[in-house]
Amino acid sequence: MAYNEKLADRIRVALFNISKVEEKPMMGGLTFMVKGKMCVGIIKDELMCRIDPTIHEKEIERQGCRTMDFTKRPMKGYVMVGDSGMRTKKEFAYWINLSLDFNKKAKTSKRKK
Repeated sequence: MAYNEKLADRIRVALFNISKVEEKPMMGGLTFMVKGKMCVGIIKDELMCRIDPTIHEKEIERQGCRTMDFTKRPMKGYVMVGDSGMRTKKEFAYWINLSLDFNKKAKTSKRKK
């Protein structure tokens, strides 16, 4: 499944000055890894954000945001943001910064051998 290239470019610009950013195709979309940890991504036309699970319930109340349920089960700490939640630069930056803040605390996944 294709992902939104314009959204990918917006993310690239937002992460331009961040060190150790890697793009990986994942889940039929594109994931941006920061320091070896999943940070943000795109599935179809939505922004996927990895956020602190302790603020998850508060954040899903925001315009255009919902719990990620890509595997048909809700994933706390992962949210999907539609266009209505990131129309302005300020709204978009909010989600990117929220994900980058959690990335500092997130644990690195164990690599499969």
